[in-house]
Amino acid sequence: MVKIRRRHGQSGWNGPSLVQRFEVAAEDDDRQSVWRVAGRDEVPDWLLSLEASMPPAEGRQLPFAPRSFRDCMLFRQHWIDSSRGFTKRFLPRLFPLTQIYEAITRHPFPAFTPSPLFERQPLFYFGNHSTIIASGTPIPWPRYASVLDYELELGVVLSAPLLNASVEDARAAIGGFVLVNDLTCRNVQRAEMQTGLGPQKAKSFGSSMSDSLVTSEAIWPQIDRLTGRVEINGDIVAEVSSVGMEHKIDEVLAYLSVDEPLYPGELIATGTLPGGSGMENGRTLRVGDRLRLVLDGVGEVEHDIGPMRDDALTA
Repeated sequence: MVKIRRRHGQSGWNGPSLVQRFEVAAEDDDRQSVWRVAGRDEVPDWLLSLEASMPPAEGRQLPFAPRSFRDCMLFRQHWIDSSRGFTKRFLPRLFPLTQIYEAITRHPFPAFTPSPLFERQPLFYFGNHSTIIASGTPIPWPRYASVLDYELELGVVLSAPLLNASVEDARAAIGGFVLVNDLTCRNVQRAEMQTGLGPQKAKSFGSSMSDSLVTSEAIWPQIDRLTGRVEINGDIVAEVSSVGMEHKIDEVLAYLSVDEPLYPGELIATGTLPGGSGMENGRTLRVGDRLRLVLDGVGEVEHDIGPMRDDALTA
């Protein structure tokens, strides 16, 4: 396992050069090549230009500054289970009827299933890459949120440009993987989605990312059997797996590159692994919670859920 993590002190980066700002943690050296930090040439060139600019939070920093953020919906079971959970939470009068239907037919309620487009092509939306925070950063409660949720996802980081790429070229352009937490205000999400424009303030206020980047060769052989878990206040509330992606990640990247250039440093997430959100497992967030999301072999994020902001940006 090869991980790259930025290293810094409380007041900023340690060391005189960018190369020395990388710390490499390696396990199983006999199976994986290790990126050493003895010289500049041994740090991937694409990563050198993506230095994260956000201030450290409790000694942690983003492993890179994303150039963009696309979030996909690749797991059918997440779509079904989160739709079921959403109906139970926000449409309680309708929910018993859906359960009667499912008990009789032994199939998901039709409104809970993905649209036909889900099977034909990868679905995604553009998120706000400028509000992605590092693990360890407290999450203030959005003032318009009554139901705040998390989503445990796998993030893919590009290391090479792509345009009308083959699946093979797309696979070779994967620089590494991170854990992504796609925060969501569920109480405003449905109304925004009904506009046909996709999520807006429901998601754009913030997401988070693990503080290490794991190289592609360490994760790709097990990409469809990763495991992880959701912990709140030290209790495991859900276990997750990457089994069941509708489209393979390299196929997704090739599709995204059709007549649209992609660049190193762009972040593409898989969408929520089944069970990895409160809408599915029944435990959304409350002020005072400590949230920990773990994707084994990839990384983790941990956050304290705080009260509303009482600050404002000034010029």
